[in-house]
Amino acid sequence: MNDSLTNSIRESYDRLAEEYARRIADELQHKPFDRALLDRFAKHTKGLGEVCDMGCGPGHVARYLRDAGASVFGLDLSPGMLEQARKLNPDIPFREGNMMALDIADGTLAGVAAFYAIVNIAKPSLPSVFREIQRVLHPGGLLLLAFHTGDEVLHEDELWGQKISMDFLLLPPSEIKRDLEAAGFTIEEVVERGPYPEVEYQSRRAYIFARKA
Repeated sequence: MNDSLTNSIRESYDRLAEEYARRIADELQHKPFDRALLDRFAKHTKGLGEVCDMGCGPGHVARYLRDAGASVFGLDLSPGMLEQARKLNPDIPFREGNMMALDIADGTLAGVAAFYAIVNIAKPSLPSVFREIQRVLHPGGLLLLAFHTGDEVLHEDELWGQKISMDFLLLPPSEIKRDLEAAGFTIEEVVERGPYPEVEYQSRRAYIFARKA
């Protein structure tokens, strides 16, 4: 992605940050399927090193993982989102960063949880993101990736009363699986679910457990 697109995404999430936190920060309370997957992720990374909640937003996934015993930090492109995350979770470290070029040393993380972190990334850029995640994981490190399924791009100029400019991608699990394998991951499981009524955007969801070979 070029700098202007990255800046547009950052600025859009900065505008949304306060309302996003208000609407999303407690959503896991209503999503037992997601909690079960995060529990599994925490169990299989506990005691093996740090894990990253990538694209952390207001930090609700990091909060859940910390409470489940993971040594977690959050990373996000948006300073506004990080402000909300730190306010809501003062005991968890949060860093500003770009998943296209992570300021994290090679082979240092036990795991990465990326819940909807790739929804604004154009398909041609996804292999670069997956290579970066693979790079920072130690051998055998675990990725839990969540995304909306489909095969279309939805452009939004307004959300929750704020002017934004972002594309939201619905992605075919088969293509994401292929890109992850090309980046050096072994796919352990792909699971899908329908949307929870009145809790979230009404799209089908996919979750991939993938391990650095």
